[in-house]
Amino acid sequence: MGSNVIQMSPYATRTPTTVRRATAEMADHVKTWRKLRGQTQAQVAERAGVTRMTVHRLEAGDPGVSLETFLRVLRAVGVLDQVAGSLDPYDSDVGRLRADERLPERVRPKKLNAND
Repeated sequence: MGSNVIQMSPYATRTPTTVRRATAEMADHVKTWRKLRGQTQAQVAERAGVTRMTVHRLEAGDPGVSLETFLRVLRAVGVLDQVAGSLDPYDSDVGRLRADERLPERVRPKKLNAND
């Protein structure tokens, strides 16, 4: 007879403290942006195509909210471009330096000529 015991993947680990802290901080930032824009959770939910409860869960720091939902909510509160831009590796000194060292020629950003 089969067992009802669920085995965890050997790769499953407890969420690191820094990740939990960042989740809570980002959730608080989303909530603050929503309030600064004068939006209710219901308005954000409608614009994001999710339920008000999902927006509530995201703002409470629920790690089960999908990345797509998170990005939809960021779009609804008007900060998606800021967040996406903050991850651009070519927008940092380290990213630009390392790109020249490590990336194959075909994926390196084009360098502008003085005439461009």
